[in-house]
Amino acid sequence: MPIELNLQLFASEGGEKTELPTPKKRRDAREEGQIVQSKEVNTVVILAACFLGLKFFGKYIVTQLNQFMIFIFSQIENTDAFLDETNLMLNILKVVVYFAAMLMPILIVAFVSALLVNYAQVGFLFTTKTLKIKLDRLSPVEGFKRLFSKRALMELVKSILKLVLVGFITYKYAYSQINRIVKYPNMEITYFFINYSNLLLEFMKRMLGILLVLALMDYFFQWRSHEKNLKMSKQEVKEEYKQTEGDPFIKGKIKERQRQMAMGRMMQDIPKADVIITNPTHFAVAIKYDMEIAEAPYVLGKGADDIAQKIKEIAKENDVPIVENKILARKMYADLNINDVIPEELFEAVAEVLAYVYNLKDSF
Repeated sequence: MPIELNLQLFASEGGEKTELPTPKKRRDAREEGQIVQSKEVNTVVILAACFLGLKFFGKYIVTQLNQFMIFIFSQIENTDAFLDETNLMLNILKVVVYFAAMLMPILIVAFVSALLVNYAQVGFLFTTKTLKIKLDRLSPVEGFKRLFSKRALMELVKSILKLVLVGFITYKYAYSQINRIVKYPNMEITYFFINYSNLLLEFMKRMLGILLVLALMDYFFQWRSHEKNLKMSKQEVKEEYKQTEGDPFIKGKIKERQRQMAMGRMMQDIPKADVIITNPTHFAVAIKYDMEIAEAPYVLGKGADDIAQKIKEIAKENDVPIVENKILARKMYADLNINDVIPEELFEAVAEVLAYVYNLKDSF
């Protein structure tokens, strides 16, 4: 029973993805091409931009269409000349130029809007990792899994919902405008195009409204699915931390080794001290005064408890004076680090100690 409980705890900590993705996980996913992007949003924005383009460039497009029709009808009277080998390529080129002139504004609007909506969703992203060949994509088993996955089911439901809504809106609008539509064939060509374009624009406003709602729902679904796929297990978070920050055990060993090396260097410098100021049992601070190094005395080394005892032992072995001053030793140990210069507020107290030491040495 305890073994089964331990296994369950391990599975819940290591396997279940309950943790939010780390910044590194998000960066790696982005580099792999795993981004939040809704094709429905792209479709709605491009459609809206194209119909706005038709509204703004409508007169220009009609003018180009008139010129094209004039050209075509002028060639009908002499079909043989139009299809003649010497004129055929030139006439085809003219037709292409007319169509390009008509469609170019809309194509430019569609291209720019596609760039903007993709940049708004994804930002600037250039990666070649999505082009790599993955053998699992060729596996029939994996293909069937993707075909009958939850994501594929949601896409199917979304497509059916979109088809039903678009069909319903089209039917309702056409039914409500049937009296206008039946009159269009009897209109002059100019009025026909004006009324038909107005009817189409009104229809597209309703259609874009529904598509926008579906696009927002799809974007939310894509975002939620993306966040769910990026979630990490506790074990994955630990492994990532080890990779980025290093193994805590190894880091601790490195810091311990660095402390030992620093302590070794400090102990080697204790014999150079002018005086050791002690607590007397808990703290020991080694002071050195060398005008070539600093304008004031500085801390050559310090320690507490066992290290303080070791400093005093080395000082005794090398005839370094030891002076007891509880308040000064405690203050310097708490406020100063190794190689720190003595601050002004401690000048007088340290000067008295050094003067006592220098007088002691002169007396010998």
